[in-house]
Amino acid sequence: MHYAKKRFGQNFLVDTSIINHIVDSIHPQHDDLMVEIGPGLGAMTKPLLARLDKINVIELDRDIIPKLIKNCVFSDATNKDKLFVNECDVLKFNFQEFYSQHVSVDKNGSEKKLRIVGNLPYNISTPVLFLLLKNRDLIQDMHFMLQKEVVDRIVATPGVKNYGRLSVMLQTFCEAQSLFEVPPYAFQPAPKVNSAILRLQPKAQFEKQVTDFSKYENLVRQAFSQRRKTLKNTLKDLCSTQQIEQAGLLPGQRAEELSIDDFVNLYKTLS
Repeated sequence: MHYAKKRFGQNFLVDTSIINHIVDSIHPQHDDLMVEIGPGLGAMTKPLLARLDKINVIELDRDIIPKLIKNCVFSDATNKDKLFVNECDVLKFNFQEFYSQHVSVDKNGSEKKLRIVGNLPYNISTPVLFLLLKNRDLIQDMHFMLQKEVVDRIVATPGVKNYGRLSVMLQTFCEAQSLFEVPPYAFQPAPKVNSAILRLQPKAQFEKQVTDFSKYENLVRQAFSQRRKTLKNTLKDLCSTQQIEQAGLLPGQRAEELSIDDFVNLYKTLS
């Protein structure tokens, strides 16, 4: 038996019907370049292996890795040659280097991109999402289990209370969709909150306009730094009232009122 470790934010998915629902939603193809973050005991790894030629997993807990391998290989010895374990912290994982070593082409001659899946602990979910945003050129899509509260923030629209930095950053570069909720009883140990499955698909819509990720991120962060204050106050160190107006916005507006297009136009004006 493996006991969940609080420092890794571990909650193991155990409900078979929900696991199958998640895997069906991912819709894996046998030759996908799939990477699973935090496989744990292999609840999703095992059914994914049944549909894939191979899967790479990233796992930090060295104590769980032997159990992961055993759980995935015990019922099907061929999985041993299909499962590749990267023992490391995902925040230190070099996705660019990994991709260059594993890239292949599909039947149309195009380079296959990464498909990322995982059950992300609350304490590292935002840093992981931002790391993947910076590697979005390598990624086809991402499916994550997250706290429902976080998923709701990511897919929130302007004017809604939980619309913020996370919503704007992820929706600027990805199509974001909340697929379905996962109740606490589906986990062991059961968390105190509901979870949800998030689908992110990188999009090219603003890629040519937002050329400096760090500057854009800084603008969005600053705009939401004091939610009750207006743009002319939160952005006073970054731009003038005239520049805000030049972007087609009102200095008296608050960040939560701005659409993704508004943020991109403001960034373009400042650039």
